[in-house]
Amino acid sequence: RVAQDLAALTGWRRYGLALVLGALLAAALSPLDVAPLAFVVFPALLWLDDGSATPWASARLGYAFGLGFFAAGLYWIAAALFVDIARFWWVLPFAVFGLPAVLSVFVGLAMGAAGVLRFRFKVSGLARICAFAVLWAVAEWLRGHLFTGLPWNLVGYIWAGAFPGALAMLQATSWLGIYGLSFLTVIAASLPALYGMPSLTPVSTARRYLPAVATALLIAVPAGIGALRLSLLPAADTGIWLRLVQPSIAETNKWNPATSEANFRRLTELSAAPAEHRLAAVIWPEAAATFLLERDDAHRAAVAAVAPKDGYVITGALRGPLPPRPVDQVWNSIDVVDGSANILAHYDKVHLVPFGEYMPWHDLLPMKKITPGAIDISPGPGPQTVTVPRLPAFAGLICFEAIFPGAIIDPNARPAWILNVSNDAWYGRSSGPYQHFAMARTRAVEEGLPLVRVANNGISGVVDAQGRVLAHTSLDAVGHADVPLPVADPPTPYSIAGDWIFLGMLLIGGAVALTPIPLGRLRS
Repeated sequence: RVAQDLAALTGWRRYGLALVLGALLAAALSPLDVAPLAFVVFPALLWLDDGSATPWASARLGYAFGLGFFAAGLYWIAAALFVDIARFWWVLPFAVFGLPAVLSVFVGLAMGAAGVLRFRFKVSGLARICAFAVLWAVAEWLRGHLFTGLPWNLVGYIWAGAFPGALAMLQATSWLGIYGLSFLTVIAASLPALYGMPSLTPVSTARRYLPAVATALLIAVPAGIGALRLSLLPAADTGIWLRLVQPSIAETNKWNPATSEANFRRLTELSAAPAEHRLAAVIWPEAAATFLLERDDAHRAAVAAVAPKDGYVITGALRGPLPPRPVDQVWNSIDVVDGSANILAHYDKVHLVPFGEYMPWHDLLPMKKITPGAIDISPGPGPQTVTVPRLPAFAGLICFEAIFPGAIIDPNARPAWILNVSNDAWYGRSSGPYQHFAMARTRAVEEGLPLVRVANNGISGVVDAQGRVLAHTSLDAVGHADVPLPVADPPTPYSIAGDWIFLGMLLIGGAVALTPIPLGRLRS
């Protein structure tokens, strides 16, 4: 009856409910982490779609759903504009509504394509569920790759938060990757929709339970394997200690010349505090050094002064070309500074934030990038393993580079750990920093590598190679944490095969959707 009532809705009630359902799906993600909502939202969306008379109607419904999902899940982006709202007030509507409106196109296209299969090729029952899950997963993959990509809040991330038992399910990403886990989650969450689809035919009692059993198995089997993996791979560390420094400098003060020395002093004082263990490195967050280290001998010497004995300060910094070349190019970098004030190595950010670090179509758009500085940030050459003496080699990731699966490790030089420096002070006490941490955590499981995350403000912490959060800071906390570096696992199947396993899953799902077998005509 509920399914029939939803299918009968028309007009604003139909699209208004789709908006609400999309917003509810966002609540399944961090920081609310109500993962079971997905198992309510997807059946309700499919029952609403039963009232669609054409593929175009399905596409409109999917667009409304996507609009609710992305508006609720990405509202925090607008908070960055309030750092300088006097300059960027006019961009606010585009941030709040424009980006969700663009991203919703992917959901609309997936639902529209599912509608074509349903109306033109009479795909129904289990075949329809498989087709919907395949098309949703393809849309997520495209969203993560087209136009520089924004794979934020993929459905699989409902298992990356604090819901009880979610970590066991997250272990599946070591095989499937996050796109594969999204596909698995969507098909499992959508199967209960079979209980309310129209034109039902009487079935045996045994078959009536099949959708519920299939949903339970799709969750219980990978979660059980994940729990076994966690028990067989207990937390262990290398004995190498790192100091994570979180200064929590307000973004309004970060680039203010009047407060730059006070900000720098906070970093050095936190770094120089006594330690109970011998430290190998002190790690500062993204762009902690607001001056060009390679050109500023005095500040570089002050950085070196707080380096541990025979160790390093690893800091986020803006990097320019070496003198005597003029500063006509700037990179967002991670620099490794030793106790003699030498910059031994650096990593340059590859995946830059449009409008934040550079202006796309700058000849056409009448605005400057949101971050300070007149020069656009230049991209680095690609994933890189940073190697220095007496410290395990690491892969550098700056800010939202951590959200891109399969694109963070140099395949020719596997590191021992991942270092993600960030600055989530732009987003205040919103859901953004929690979502960011959850996605970075997932990279550790996918790659089988521990993750060390250091944020100016946000969530700093250490995650082991199985995704266990061994230490973390809270928003607005000012301080440091001395933590041991966890051990790395052998390469995971995902780290070797990448998204090819995900492609195989799509092919299997597509075969079920398009092959007229009895299971494809399952009715409840």
